[in-house]
Amino acid sequence: MTTKLMTMAAVAALATSVFADADTEPEVLVEAKDEIPVSAEFGLAFDSKYMTYGVVDGKDPIVTPSAEISFFDTLYFGVESIFDITRGNGGRAGRYSTLDAIVGLRHDFDLGETLGALSVDVNYIYEFIPRRNWNDETSKYDVDDTQYVNLELSLGDLWLEPTLAVERDLMADEGTYVNFEIGHTFALTDDFSLRPAVGQGFGNTQRVRGYFNKRPGSDEPLDHGGLMDTSLSLTAEWTLCDNLTLSGYVAYYDYLFDGTMRDGARQHNADSSGSAADRYRDSANFVGGLALTASF
Repeated sequence: MTTKLMTMAAVAALATSVFADADTEPEVLVEAKDEIPVSAEFGLAFDSKYMTYGVVDGKDPIVTPSAEISFFDTLYFGVESIFDITRGNGGRAGRYSTLDAIVGLRHDFDLGETLGALSVDVNYIYEFIPRRNWNDETSKYDVDDTQYVNLELSLGDLWLEPTLAVERDLMADEGTYVNFEIGHTFALTDDFSLRPAVGQGFGNTQRVRGYFNKRPGSDEPLDHGGLMDTSLSLTAEWTLCDNLTLSGYVAYYDYLFDGTMRDGARQHNADSSGSAADRYRDSANFVGGLALTASF
């Protein structure tokens, strides 16, 4: 009798378990599909002067809006444009002077504990120049479009954060400009940092000839390559929130190491500033700016 009761109890327990499992919905495992990592960045920068290679391209302030979309943190597409906000830069107040379309690749390579990460950024830029004479029929500002290839290498984990930037002009003069910079980022708080830096530029003969298009006191181009602008800069960056950053900078530029190049810089500054060339003796420039960047 006891054996029968135990057997019946076991059967009842088994039946209860089977029917209970039958009433329970089976668990469905759904694999989440991999999403393509996409990020976007929008910027608005203000500069007190329009500067290139440490010389004045426009003596009055400019505003530069920009946008970029990045895939896999590697492939990116961008656009930026320079707007003049006064009539001092060739009478172009409220109009854009350049429109750049950008496509590039960036990646960080691990070089080990000693060197850290090597950041590599290579991009192509098509620079569109509006088809108009900004001043008159023979305006010097009526120039053609151009294209650039840029390469930047940086070791941001080292204390001096060395950066080498190479720019190659593909259309205007097929010239090359190189800039080497060292600096250090001091994180003063979790949200605020300061970075002093010093840089030195170099241009080959084609780049200098195409950019410094007149010798002092002559209409002939400056057919001379060598050391160009030396820069001292201080950049501050403040993270306002997770997606918004405000930065500002001040910089000093001069042509310190090549007398011929220094004369060319004086001539270029004089032409761009509307000063008589024989009265413009300064190859140095101070400039500053602010930038607001939103990232998503």
